[in-house]
Amino acid sequence: MPVNTPLLDQVEQPSDLRAMSSSQLKRLADELRAETIDVVSGTGGHLGAGLGVVELTVALHHLFNTPEDILVWDVGHQCYPHKILTGRRDQIRKVRQGGGPSGFTKRSESEYDPFGAAHASTSISAALGFAVSRDLQRRNNRVIAVIGDGALSGGMAYEALNNAGSRDTRLIVVLNDNDMSIAPPVGAMSAYLSRLISSERYRSLRNLALVMTEKFPEALKSRVKQAEKYARGIVVGGTLFEELGFYYVGPIDGHNLDHLLPILKNVRDVETPGPILVHVVTQKGKGYRPAEQSADRFHGVSSFNVETGTQIKSSPTAPSFTKVFARSLIAEARRDDRICAITAAMPSGTGVDMFGKEFPERTFDVGIAEQHAVTFAAGLAADGMKPFAAIYSTFLQRAYDQIVHDVAIQSLPVRFALDRAGLVGADGQTHAGSFDIAYLGCLPGFVLMAAADESELVHMVRTAIAIDDRPCALRYPRGNGFGIPLPDRGEILQIGKGRILREGNTIAILSYGARLYEALSAADELTRLGVSTTVADARFAKPLDEDLVRDLAREHEVLITIEEGAIGGFGTQVLHFLAQNGLLDRGVKVRPMVFPDRFLDHDKPQLQYETAGLLSCHIQATALGALEHVPT
Repeated sequence: MPVNTPLLDQVEQPSDLRAMSSSQLKRLADELRAETIDVVSGTGGHLGAGLGVVELTVALHHLFNTPEDILVWDVGHQCYPHKILTGRRDQIRKVRQGGGPSGFTKRSESEYDPFGAAHASTSISAALGFAVSRDLQRRNNRVIAVIGDGALSGGMAYEALNNAGSRDTRLIVVLNDNDMSIAPPVGAMSAYLSRLISSERYRSLRNLALVMTEKFPEALKSRVKQAEKYARGIVVGGTLFEELGFYYVGPIDGHNLDHLLPILKNVRDVETPGPILVHVVTQKGKGYRPAEQSADRFHGVSSFNVETGTQIKSSPTAPSFTKVFARSLIAEARRDDRICAITAAMPSGTGVDMFGKEFPERTFDVGIAEQHAVTFAAGLAADGMKPFAAIYSTFLQRAYDQIVHDVAIQSLPVRFALDRAGLVGADGQTHAGSFDIAYLGCLPGFVLMAAADESELVHMVRTAIAIDDRPCALRYPRGNGFGIPLPDRGEILQIGKGRILREGNTIAILSYGARLYEALSAADELTRLGVSTTVADARFAKPLDEDLVRDLAREHEVLITIEEGAIGGFGTQVLHFLAQNGLLDRGVKVRPMVFPDRFLDHDKPQLQYETAGLLSCHIQATALGALEHVPT
């Protein structure tokens, strides 16, 4: 049932907020929160983070002249209220669905999204770029970055803080502290002090005092400066940011517009050069009791009943790949106390939370710090432990130098468990695991495996544990398995050896990963059409099963490779081997099937794979096209 939103109904663009009174803005915030809850209850998606920044979103768009003033959101999963206020309310009920808005900020979607984001810790760097560009072009607009305390665990954020703090560039960073509680308690006195120190008058007096202090003897001058800095740090908690070169304001109650509005107005109107950090304390899931009481504050949800908060989920016919991985790793860890698990702020998404319940002392969540996670795992491996770095394929991209330098060159047996390999549906292009086969396949010594189904994943977990002289990676998709019975315990697979599931003599389909069942379906249809078809599961992209590839090429007219990845991956490994060994000089026709050379928008996974051309019907068409065979 649609919620009653008379004030929100008057808002088409942020400029409509700028004439509203404080009391109207409070009512608008209540309506915006109710609208956000209603939207996500129908679509699913990210909820808790957006509810936590409703008042902050209203205050920013009321006080700043967006889009001329640049507003950069970190990660972007908290941006549903922002999208509703910036001309996308009529589309928001299709968020994360085909043809609807992205669940994150996206430049191509709106001028109010100046910088796209779906990975954390990027906002300060991007905002500093906008601010420096503004200065070079002699404009006078404001630039604001909003970053959460979780994103502040990423090293890139500190690199940006360090760089920005060394410059006189005018930049506003809003720290949305909704979990770490790095601040002392907020309240009326804190708000008063923050309002005082954020004013231009205070800053001018402070600067005058600092100039006068320069006339003091050196020893006294140093003591006065340190006393002022640490007095402000004790009162308002900003010593760290002051040390980095920021003018610190806060902490303030991020849900109290009587506090937010005057302080942000002061910060907006400051002309003194240099960066400012405004520390805002908020609550994830604010204003919706089921979210407030949830362990993850309703971070990511399926559609749900607004009254009860009960999520509406279909009953799975098979366990998810993530759960199969976690259970397999737990079973092996009971036998081997050197096995440990590492994640970078995604314990539930990777199944490491399940591992952690049984082995808390061997479980490590390092925060949004993939680079550190990889080198930390390398250190564990170097001293004889058996670390599994469970990181989404798309997030592991952030640690590529560490994979190369700290793991591969030293041939350390770090096991990378790559969840979300392939297309991921509603999370779209920023979370699709498209490139790991290519970016790991070019590294000497790496063993690469891809699970065709949940049973294969069990085998590959045990195989990864047995590989103790070099790094390896096993990839598997998001979502549920195929209903394949699971073994009591995985087998140790022969490294670099695939398997043949069906034998023919005309078409050979060599699958790497979870397209195997599409390949089998295609083979059924090709057989019905009178085309004899072999289907093989490569299991390994590296080392490649050279004997299998050689036999398939020699004994068939057409060899099709298929994978859930971009060009440069498994098909490239196969083609390179065939070319090097003269197997392309005559005879076999080779057709690699990979993701198209573009980023695919969010949609239902089946529709994404249809767009990518990787369904059974596409395999059939590829085979028949290569044979120049048109079925009757």
